[in-house]
Amino acid sequence: MAISTGSTGSTALTREQDDLRGAVADLLAKRSPESEVRRLMTDDAGYDNGLWAEMAAMGLLGLVIPDEFGGSGAGAAELAVVSEQLGRALLCAPFLSTAVLTPYLLLALDDRTECAEVLPRIAAGHLIATVAFAEAGSARPPQHPDTTATPDGPGWTLTGEKTFVLDAIAAERFYVLAESGSGPGVFAVDRGAPGLAIASLETVDRTRKQGRLTFTGTPARRIGSDGAAAMHTALDQAAIALLAEQAGGALHVTQLAADYARTRYQFGRAIGSFQAVKHMCVDMLLDAQSALSAARHVAASFDAGEPDRLVDLALAQAFCSDAFVSTAADAIQVHGGIGFTWEHPAHLYLRRARTDAQIFGDPAWHRERYVQLREHFPGEETS
Repeated sequence: MAISTGSTGSTALTREQDDLRGAVADLLAKRSPESEVRRLMTDDAGYDNGLWAEMAAMGLLGLVIPDEFGGSGAGAAELAVVSEQLGRALLCAPFLSTAVLTPYLLLALDDRTECAEVLPRIAAGHLIATVAFAEAGSARPPQHPDTTATPDGPGWTLTGEKTFVLDAIAAERFYVLAESGSGPGVFAVDRGAPGLAIASLETVDRTRKQGRLTFTGTPARRIGSDGAAAMHTALDQAAIALLAEQAGGALHVTQLAADYARTRYQFGRAIGSFQAVKHMCVDMLLDAQSALSAARHVAASFDAGEPDRLVDLALAQAFCSDAFVSTAADAIQVHGGIGFTWEHPAHLYLRRARTDAQIFGDPAWHRERYVQLREHFPGEETS
């Protein structure tokens, strides 16, 4: 059984998008095999500088950055195409934090000075940056952050703690959501700033590095004005990349399971010929292809500026999270005993799936958001 990455209808790829998909797939096949993923899992920074430079040269790090700031200004559909392949390869790199979430946040903040200083460096691969928004107890930005910002002359100082910060160990600049007294704002903190402590978090997924930041009177600069609104906008836009990663990962583990079921023999026949295994593989394929369609549909909705795009996003985030977890878990079941071993890659995808299902909010949160948003579009059927 071959797993197709194609689609039909509005989610079909254009020729240019398919060429982009092929170029990224070729790069990752050469530079991010399983052996490299396992090597980077044990590395504190969690990425390879050489591959990062190649991604910059291909324009991947500036994909969502406008032309005026050194990027290519591509749309959500192109971001989804790239992210599908990153999910398939289980890429170890700060792409989501640095090349997606940070640019979207700075653009939403509309701070042109910061954009002009930072975005060209990100596009060129010269700066690793990340966003610190979550605090203990929730992966979503708090309405009233416990991390506080206090005016200090022309600048600010931060006090508090942020957790689940993507790529915290590798990052050179942090954009921190903190309470300013007049509402949440976003503040820039450079690595090495006084009073900043960075600690690595031990999580189930070693391929996606996370950390904790502690601020003790740490100097910071305020970026833009309405930090809360900008943060939510950026997280919604960045979720497009996460959806596509989940779909790509689900497709890959489905292919792994199908290949194994076709070539593993028991009782003189391929295990894929047994009804229970056959049905499991079919269910996996249905979930994976549905996740792919959902991810591409949401990307197209954002590019088109559809008024109910956030409704589609909320439902897709819940579905794709569940689909990746279930297909990754079923892949282990299809492989039997070998699927549980450290040497087999199946468990690496399950670990990534479990993490991806939490970092921007869990499926239950997204379903609740869907219900709330759906009330604004009572006459529309959501895809």
